[in-house]
Amino acid sequence: MCGISGVVGLKSISNLLFEGVRNLEYRGYDSCGVALMNKTRLIIKKDVGGVEEFYRKHNILQLKSKIGIAHTRWATHGKVTQNNTHPFTSRDGNFALVHNGIISNYRPLKDQLQKEGFKFFSETDTEILAHLLEKFFKRSQNVEQAFVKMLSLIEGTFALAFISSHLPEQIFCAKRESPLMLGIGDEIKFVGSDFNAFIDHTKNAVILDDGEYAILSRDTYVVKNILSKEEVTKPITKIEWDSETSKKEGYPHYMLKEIYEQPQTISNALDMETSELDEIVDWFAKSRNTYFLGVGTSFYVAKYAKYIFSRLAQEFFPSISSDEFMVLANVKKQSLVFAISQSGETFDTLSALKHVKSRGARTVAIVNVMGSSIARLVDKVVLQRSGPEICVISTKTALSQMVILTLLAMKFALKKKIITRKTYNLHLRALRDLPAIIQGILNERSGFIHRLASRYSGNRNWLYLGRGVYYPIALETALKMKEVAYIHAEGMSSGFLKHGTLAMIDDDVFSIVFVPPPEDKVLYEATLHSIEEIRARSGFVLGIHFTPPRKNQDLYSEELILPSMPPLTAPLIHLVTGQLFAYFTATSLKCDIDKPRSLAKSVTVA
Repeated sequence: MCGISGVVGLKSISNLLFEGVRNLEYRGYDSCGVALMNKTRLIIKKDVGGVEEFYRKHNILQLKSKIGIAHTRWATHGKVTQNNTHPFTSRDGNFALVHNGIISNYRPLKDQLQKEGFKFFSETDTEILAHLLEKFFKRSQNVEQAFVKMLSLIEGTFALAFISSHLPEQIFCAKRESPLMLGIGDEIKFVGSDFNAFIDHTKNAVILDDGEYAILSRDTYVVKNILSKEEVTKPITKIEWDSETSKKEGYPHYMLKEIYEQPQTISNALDMETSELDEIVDWFAKSRNTYFLGVGTSFYVAKYAKYIFSRLAQEFFPSISSDEFMVLANVKKQSLVFAISQSGETFDTLSALKHVKSRGARTVAIVNVMGSSIARLVDKVVLQRSGPEICVISTKTALSQMVILTLLAMKFALKKKIITRKTYNLHLRALRDLPAIIQGILNERSGFIHRLASRYSGNRNWLYLGRGVYYPIALETALKMKEVAYIHAEGMSSGFLKHGTLAMIDDDVFSIVFVPPPEDKVLYEATLHSIEEIRARSGFVLGIHFTPPRKNQDLYSEELILPSMPPLTAPLIHLVTGQLFAYFTATSLKCDIDKPRSLAKSVTVA
């Protein structure tokens, strides 16, 4: 949640700071603020609203400074108001600080500060940090000592950065369980919540670990351990992403761009080093019990994995939502926990993995961000190489993860001799054909999906239905509709329909049904039976199916016919059509596509 950007350089950095915080806006966009140093005087500007609106309204680019920090907020403590917007300043105006995360012991610290005469003007947990800096500096007359003392007192999660008029050419920053990294350039240094804060200007990054703080100036930087205060030697990480890949490139929204990038994303996933996946397959074979772990979209990917491993490898691996994992999973030393996360920073998933590692179990993760907390925590990481996903709504990363998990299930089935090499090669061919098929749908069927979405965008209630492996597809595509269009959409197994939900079928509740190919006989016939139950009650059904036109035509109120394809990859095609349907519904309703209300890309708080 929230985005931190900081720059210290040789020339005025106002524009660089703007670029950095704008590139982080997908992490939060309730409000925005900056702190700039004018010689030895701090200039603070902050307001509610988006980054560009804020910069324009307050003429920030006209302000000259060689050092500054900026913040874009996703509200946790306190409403969206100017007083609750970062940065926060100390009482004497000599410290300005921005913070991501939650200070869990802020209430007793605030009570003590109030007794000492400090006044508070916000509802946030962050404001105490600026006051603590002032308090401890007055004792020591040393900024670094005051910083370390403050860090030793606070509990919870944080990534924070501050500047001070006492040392007007330095940025101080630290982290614990919230991402923060440094960008290292010639005569310029950056700090950011992720690479996007500085990728346009340097590809050299230093990733801070928990319990570390850093001090940056124009020419130098140092990283130290919070407890020992000793210097830590950190490697330079080379960012593989090209900054151009995070630009819209003519698309109206990042969401649409990232949907259209999915053919390439799948190709990247299938081009991974085979040995990288073979070792994980060996771990599957040796594990006494295996769990798939994720939350939100990643949980639905985990549920997809549960079905695909059962189907191909005849293994039942439970999928558990990260927020429920510690109270539900029975993890032992011989267990394997496979985590799924787009950002690699998801708080609930990180917490579950730390619990797993404390039990001595093996851990694996698929993530999209190199150097992320989860990538560094687990025993083995699969970097999915999807490129930056800027839209808050996850599309291409989820599809890529499903493809990688399908490939792992195929490899495991081959190792167990459940499938032959010939069958494995047929499955692999189906996966390799997938990019071209998706490209064809994007090119040839987007217009029809757009018309359907526009026609029914006024409907406020949708049931998304699928059987078997199509059930997690229904859950995930319903989530897209909720996230981007703010429409009530409920994903469920179509077999569950007759156990209560049929009572909801009326003129105000529409259904989308993901129909398997006819070759998938059992699932296909069961799904048609569920459609008949809806239609018998005069319910509306949008059938997304692979059968020829005019076959079962009376079953559907509307239909979207997809190209014929193997049962293995058919659910992934449904996923893409569901993404497009949600996107075009949201554009018809004029929603804020890339920055949906109340959401942030990387959920790094409890």
